[in-house]
Amino acid sequence: MTPYDVFDAGSVVLQNGAILRDASLAYATYGTLNEARDNVIVYPTFFCGTHTDNEWLIGEGRALDPRRNFIVVPNLLGNGLSTSPSNSAAPGSSFPAISIYDNVKLQYRLLTERFDARKIALAVGWSMGGQQAFHWGALYPDFVERIAPFCGSARTSRHNFVFLEGVKAALKADQSFEHGAYQRPPIEGLKAVARVYAGWGFSQAFYRAELDIKALGFSSLEAFFVGFWEALFTRMDANDLLAMLATWQAADISLTKKYHGDFAKALGSIKARALVMPCETDLYFPPEDSIIEVGLMPNAELRVIPSIWGHSAGALGLNKPDAAFIDQALKELLST
Repeated sequence: MTPYDVFDAGSVVLQNGAILRDASLAYATYGTLNEARDNVIVYPTFFCGTHTDNEWLIGEGRALDPRRNFIVVPNLLGNGLSTSPSNSAAPGSSFPAISIYDNVKLQYRLLTERFDARKIALAVGWSMGGQQAFHWGALYPDFVERIAPFCGSARTSRHNFVFLEGVKAALKADQSFEHGAYQRPPIEGLKAVARVYAGWGFSQAFYRAELDIKALGFSSLEAFFVGFWEALFTRMDANDLLAMLATWQAADISLTKKYHGDFAKALGSIKARALVMPCETDLYFPPEDSIIEVGLMPNAELRVIPSIWGHSAGALGLNKPDAAFIDQALKELLST
């Protein structure tokens, strides 16, 4: 894992009024902050991901080029590096519910208190990272110049919420989960999560085209389940997973004192130039939702990723054509 720093925020009052004690935000930086302090790109992590997993989109010659920009990758609360059930004094079910709002508020403190950032050139992210990018635009409309959520949404749809209920149920059904007070990792529950997630992380067309699984180095579906999905989820702490799932399910840019649940008003407040990139075959962040969002934003463009890789079109640079599509789109956005 790439080394990272930690921003200690002390006790934080969360959106729901609960207190997150000794809150810390793990983050990594790439590049140098300019004298004007306005070349910042904030690139939050996603469900189960860390700052290292975001690095495929960072590098010389890429849109997120450390020679031009100061790229800050904050780790999601609950991911095991930032404050999480697995590393806090409030483990398991006693860990407070954390929202995307809470994450972005803490990221704002990091950028302004530690780096004295004056402007965000771009807020960008995949999946839950995309949800954070939307929140950046709505919470700080005069601070953020551009946002680029890909395979993400401004709020979690009802269908997306239902999908995540299935993921949670699979984990909790393991008897060794013990309502979150497990003495050993609930491995069978984590494996069940992996198999549920496998049906959603890629599209029907992806599975129809068996060559794609082979391109990832797996000879069969079973090998793919075990070597890709189970390998991912069995390395995670179960309570961390549940904390992140709760954050995902509650995502909604309009659920603040400023917007009082008015989704259209929240989207309409985003002044940043926005490039919204859903994948045409994403099963839980579909283009239909993005079309609604872009239609309510004053300075937004919809650019659909033409891929059979579903939600994973934006993941880890796994598929080179998708990675190139996203990188080129970000280059165009940053040039304006």
